[in-house]
Amino acid sequence: MYLDVYREMICIKPSHVSLQVLLLIVGLWPFQQTKFVQLQLIIFFSILITFIIFQLTTFVTFKCTTDLIINVISSVLFYTTFMIKYGSFISNNDIVKCLLEQLQRTCNQLTDENEINIIKKYNTYTKCYTTLCTLLIIMVGFVLISYLFWPCILDILLPTNESRSHPSFLLVTEYFVDQEKYFYLIMLHAIAASCIGGTVMLATGMVLLACQHQACGMFRIASYRVEQAMTVCNSRKNCLKSHNLIYKGLIYAVDMHRKAMKFSQLSTSRFEVMLLLLISIGVICASLNFYRIFHAVLFGFNIEELVMPVLFVAAHFVYLMIGSYCAQEIMEHNNDVFITVYSVQWYLAPLHVQKMVLFLLQRSTKVFTVNLGKLFVASLENAVMLLSTAFSYFTVLYSTQR
Repeated sequence: MYLDVYREMICIKPSHVSLQVLLLIVGLWPFQQTKFVQLQLIIFFSILITFIIFQLTTFVTFKCTTDLIINVISSVLFYTTFMIKYGSFISNNDIVKCLLEQLQRTCNQLTDENEINIIKKYNTYTKCYTTLCTLLIIMVGFVLISYLFWPCILDILLPTNESRSHPSFLLVTEYFVDQEKYFYLIMLHAIAASCIGGTVMLATGMVLLACQHQACGMFRIASYRVEQAMTVCNSRKNCLKSHNLIYKGLIYAVDMHRKAMKFSQLSTSRFEVMLLLLISIGVICASLNFYRIFHAVLFGFNIEELVMPVLFVAAHFVYLMIGSYCAQEIMEHNNDVFITVYSVQWYLAPLHVQKMVLFLLQRSTKVFTVNLGKLFVASLENAVMLLSTAFSYFTVLYSTQR
């Protein structure tokens, strides 16, 4: 059994090495669930929960003002999205394993060189997104950590007889200890929670992204198979053999199209509740952080007060737009299949093949979308609508505070 698992890991590894590394870091790689990994999951999950709790404890010792409530809740909601996504992927470990296996299985079943190149192209898109997002998170983390450790860096480079004061902490927390004395321990807790959460969001997001890109590649292969099948119509030699090749090619195209739709639905069906929760929390969190940004700009332009809300809004925006863009690509690739069917010289095919083509064209009347629980259709248009809704909530909140 161990050898079977090992073979599965080796089989999947070459396609998405960076994705495997990210999943291994946070203990979500489904082919290696040892006792050590289970301990890792418990520790990481505990760090996220305790950091959220120590933000909420500020309501115990601080005077509850509107600004404090907005600052704490906006930060707590952001870190709650980490916990929701982490918990969802832990509980759906089997479906993650199934998706990764199917990613590799689809590649292994392809024999046509052009079809293999199509899948490779879409895998390259996933790798580029993963690399860019990883570099972006590393750069932001490096800047924030450098800011927090700046006094220590200056003490090493430019030592003085006087101790330099600690920089102001960017998040409101209450640990019921002397925060000046235990500043670096508190900071270490915050850094650990942020690094774990950021890696979780990146790794899980890239898994879903890889699945959607794979589905796009499968739709493109379906279009390619339709084109290849109908090019046989240009040849008048051996009509019976030609007809059989056309019919067989269309069957393969329909089969790939069906698999693409099924795979796209599989990659979101078990995560519908999670995604709907993320969307709802994201809109509320963005609204509160819009208020924090506007408040910081309007009253003194305090850079330290701007850093975290700007990062929170930027993270929600990037995550929403990448996910919505991929969902939009799914819709367009599905439409491209039927545009291809309509554009080829199907009228030169035999009558029984023409009937099959008409059946395909009729299927195009039903739009295929990434639908989350029949409540939200993921697309760029609806992503803009969510941003508009978040801004509307912000304006209502600001008008009530005035």
